[in-house]
Amino acid sequence: MLGRIGGISELAGMRYWSTTHQRRQTLIVSANAVTGNNRRQDFTPEEMREGKTVYFEQVDNLSGKAIYRMHIAEASADRIVFDVQNVSVMRYFFVTLFPPGEMQSVYFLDRESNDIWRYYSMARTGRNASRLATGHASSSINRAVAFYRSLVGIPTDQEPPAAR
Repeated sequence: MLGRIGGISELAGMRYWSTTHQRRQTLIVSANAVTGNNRRQDFTPEEMREGKTVYFEQVDNLSGKAIYRMHIAEASADRIVFDVQNVSVMRYFFVTLFPPGEMQSVYFLDRESNDIWRYYSMARTGRNASRLATGHASSSINRAVAFYRSLVGIPTDQEPPAAR
């Protein structure tokens, strides 16, 4: 599971159901692990150890390119907890949607058996986030489901969408 979480480049091409456009769209245009200002290979499971912080660059279909910090809070054979937040500004055209640190999420994975993991996630936007980025619950749900599907190996454009 740590290999899938660290497989940042695998997020490229992730699709979701856009409630605004009423069709499937590419959510993540490109994604790369980074060290400093340099792109690099995906993170190995050994790099994704408890207490470790890694960075990645992602180009989203709406907010463009941004750098994110991923912190591995817990990493054991039966439980993985990690959080992600933007460290660069996220913009829609020239409008700032999220200043640094204003888009945050946390993920909890607990092993049920050899092949089954429970998955929980929470996301929040900070008080300085643009009002343009809030109030779109259906879109947020579909983006979260797309990430979940990607993580567990389910095609992200599989029907049905979680929310219409």
